[in-house]
Amino acid sequence: MSDNPNSPLPFEQAMEQLEDCVSRLESGQLTLEEALEVFERGVTTSKNCAQMLNQFRKRVQVLVEKAEGEFQLDFLDPPDENDLEEE
Repeated sequence: MSDNPNSPLPFEQAMEQLEDCVSRLESGQLTLEEALEVFERGVTTSKNCAQMLNQFRKRVQVLVEKAEGEFQLDFLDPPDENDLEEE
């Protein structure tokens, strides 16, 4: 882990932080000011998690064998609705 306090948390730790924010908000034991601070941290953490997941998704590749025995790399993106209609 980095010594820089501004560096993003690893995904798993960010998810734990997000779960902690939700728990604290659901407890009903926070003042309005505390709840707002926890909510803001949760929103920021949620955005960071979404960005990380998007980066991970872009990195995931599948090796697909073509009919001729050649190989190609394809990204794991869901099929576009237009692609499904053309088939």
